[in-house]
Amino acid sequence: MIMNYWLIDPFMNDIDEIDRRILRALQIDSSRSTAAIAELVGVSQPACWRRVQRLRDTKIITREAVVLDREQLGFDAQVFALVKLSNIGRANLAGFAEKIRALPEVVECHVVMGAADFLVRIVTKDIHAYERFFFDQLSAIEGIQDVTSCVALSEIKPATGLPL
Repeated sequence: MIMNYWLIDPFMNDIDEIDRRILRALQIDSSRSTAAIAELVGVSQPACWRRVQRLRDTKIITREAVVLDREQLGFDAQVFALVKLSNIGRANLAGFAEKIRALPEVVECHVVMGAADFLVRIVTKDIHAYERFFFDQLSAIEGIQDVTSCVALSEIKPATGLPL
């Protein structure tokens, strides 16, 4: 018997296969009614409702959001920027994080290991708007030593869900 050890998570001991099916269904379309999800996963509506409430109460479901098509909304440029901070910048990580969170063009920011300190995903109307954003806002943040920008040409696998 082959075990998929990467699927075993000690923090998810209380999650059974029904919970996983519910979570998969919600990741695909969280606007479905509890009755529709219950029918899809093979449980009663009250049982499904209790399970969803427990998943919310335990913060496994942290929020529900609408996924927008950025290109249809005119955000044609998607840029991934590797940001390296100077020693002075590293001393003020909270200040950097606060400034990054305040920029609406920044849709994701992750601390990374390696040559850079952060991976930042930025969306703008076009590459010229990114250029303005870069010079006027991003590079103006105190403590940034270097920014390497990578323009995404297309998306191969956009996803919002986790591999349950």
